[in-house]
Amino acid sequence: MMLIMENILLAVNSLLANKMRALLTMLGIIIGIGSVIAIMTVGNSLTNSVSSSMESMGVNNITVGLQQKSEEKEVNESGAVFGNTNNSSAAATDKDYLTTQMIEKLCETYPDSIEAISASITVGSGQSKSGNTSANTQVIGTSAGYFVASNLTFLKGGTFSERDYDGAKKVAIVSDKFVNNMFDGDNEKALGSEVEVKTNDKYIGYTIVGVYKYEESSLGFSSASDDTVTTNMYIPLKTAISLDHSTGFSQFSVVTKTGIDSTNFVSQIERFFEPYYRNNNDFEVSAFSMESIVSTMMDMLSTITVAISVIAGIALLVGGIGVMNIMLVSITERTREIGTRKALGATNGSIRLQFIVEAVIICLIGGILGIILGVILGNVAATILGYPASASVTSILISLVFAMTIGVFFGYYPANKAAKMNPIEALRYE
Repeated sequence: MMLIMENILLAVNSLLANKMRALLTMLGIIIGIGSVIAIMTVGNSLTNSVSSSMESMGVNNITVGLQQKSEEKEVNESGAVFGNTNNSSAAATDKDYLTTQMIEKLCETYPDSIEAISASITVGSGQSKSGNTSANTQVIGTSAGYFVASNLTFLKGGTFSERDYDGAKKVAIVSDKFVNNMFDGDNEKALGSEVEVKTNDKYIGYTIVGVYKYEESSLGFSSASDDTVTTNMYIPLKTAISLDHSTGFSQFSVVTKTGIDSTNFVSQIERFFEPYYRNNNDFEVSAFSMESIVSTMMDMLSTITVAISVIAGIALLVGGIGVMNIMLVSITERTREIGTRKALGATNGSIRLQFIVEAVIICLIGGILGIILGVILGNVAATILGYPASASVTSILISLVFAMTIGVFFGYYPANKAAKMNPIEALRYE
């Protein structure tokens, strides 16, 4: 232990005696580790943001929908289906759609697995006007399970009642952006008020029963101002069916109960619908879980981050070569010192340890400075991109260990060369 401490002090004194040279030697290590940490920080920030955004859509959600039949199918891990489709490209008609009876039968078959069913019909986009004020909306008919799957935040009022759903009442849930444009942001005034919306060239009046908080998706960008942005207006599903005259759905979502393996349940859902579409020449039912999409996306982002980090890590090898080079120069300059120590009884092992410790100290200090630089750059880059910064403690520790390993690896050859010097020839060196 005392020998190691002595060698550390010798290494520090040697570095202080040649500050500029030591700093330039560390530069490759600083840049290499700084780059890796910065990339890992941005990658983690992006991964966490995307993961949070996708999970907010409902990690327990399974999307069930029509897809054109294929002659040869291949299912990947995420549940997506690929294959050579038939020559037919027919559009779905009423006979192809998923019906409410099918959905009800699905719920009856798997009551212990299904929490809610989210089904919706888009009536159309329209505009609500009152005097000089207006608001753009997209009118969507929803089932009760839609609000379980979407996790909307209500600012005033709430979801529809059973009477609203069963009676196809003309009631609506609007966004706070809609209220800002139509009621000067007064949610209290908006609740219970009637608004008329023009969709499909017809004005239809709805009574507002709820106001939700509008949130832009973090996966996209919107250039629309609050005055022109189009937000969703939700109405009961039966109301939408009466307006749109729809007889079924091209897709719907299943919210599974806690503890249910949604990936396995996907296969059960597809098997359930097989008898209904066995004789359908054009369409079949396919399902995929949000959980599998989140997992696939995380794996992809992690792979990209690691790949870029490995490329940035090449700078560490350059830095390591720089350390070896400067250690060889240092040994040449200190040949007489090495000869004196060996003449006084220093063993080959102690000489070797001295220079290995010096190389490790150089890389360790460079690694610490690189980590500080990388965390700062990563935080700045993540902030500019609009993601909450998230530095990985694991990547910091790995970088620190890697820096020390580089010190040992690239310091061993010069240290071994110093240890094998002939003391007599070393003392004669000028």
